[in-house]
Amino acid sequence: MILWRCSDISKQELQFNEEIRDKELRVIGPDGAQLGIMSSADALHIAEEKNLDLVKIAPQATPPVCKIMDYNKFRFEQQKREKEARKKQHTVEVKEIKLSLNIDTHDFNTKLKNAQKFFAHGDKVKVSIRFRGREMGHSEYGYDLMKKFADACSEVANIERPAKLEGRQMLMFMAPKPAK
Repeated sequence: MILWRCSDISKQELQFNEEIRDKELRVIGPDGAQLGIMSSADALHIAEEKNLDLVKIAPQATPPVCKIMDYNKFRFEQQKREKEARKKQHTVEVKEIKLSLNIDTHDFNTKLKNAQKFFAHGDKVKVSIRFRGREMGHSEYGYDLMKKFADACSEVANIERPAKLEGRQMLMFMAPKPAK
């Protein structure tokens, strides 16, 4: 039975020093200059003379490419870069605005301002109207209210999914316009 593992390149552990078992290697020096093709023992000897590590950076190449470098420093810098990338990453959240058929203008404007704040932060907005009792017979008022809300947000957002009646609830999804 063969088990396949999927892993990111950044998570993949590189082979270094005695872990490298290949006969021939293409070796790159610590300054980036090519030292040529040599045996792994010779390359390891050169790395030990310079008090550095021999790291296999391209195992799929023929012959595999190894570089002479300080492995601990390399791992530290790699972890630092990954941490910075995670800091800059922004997750898009879906915020919900709930409207009702008999909403007053001031309440409508308050919900509109909240939606615009969400769009300013780069979040998507789910606008919903819940129909109660006899309101189900007047779903056209819900469509009108959704259209009014979409028109009011048209400067900062696009309709991702238009208003659609699903059971007793009408839903519409909006996303912020891309920054110019």
